[in-house]
Amino acid sequence: MAWVFLAIAVVFEIAFALGTNATRGFTRLWPSVFTLVAAAAGVFTLSQALKTLDVSVGYTIWTGLGSIGTVIFGAVLYKERITLPKLLSFASIIAGAITLKLAAGI
Repeated sequence: MAWVFLAIAVVFEIAFALGTNATRGFTRLWPSVFTLVAAAAGVFTLSQALKTLDVSVGYTIWTGLGSIGTVIFGAVLYKERITLPKLLSFASIIAGAITLKLAAGI
C-alpha cells in the first residue's frame, strides 16, 4: 500500500509544481487554492507512504518522479523545451529510482 500512497503523492507533487506557476506569485485565487491543496495532499500521502518505506527511498522517488512529471507536463502545458540534457537527466533519475526500489527490497 505504501507504493500506492507514494504514486498518489507523486501526482500531487506534479500538480503542486505546475499549479505554482499558474498562481502568478500567488496573486490568482483559484490556482493558489489548488496549489496549496495539492501541496498539503502531497505531503500527507507521502507521510502515509513513509510509514512503511525508508525516508531515503520514498522522498527521493517522490521528488525525482515529481521532477520528471513536472518537466514533461511543463512542456505540454507551458510549451517549455525538452532538451537532450533534460532527457539525460530523466534517464538518470529513473535509473536511480529503480535502483532505490531494488535496494529497498520491496
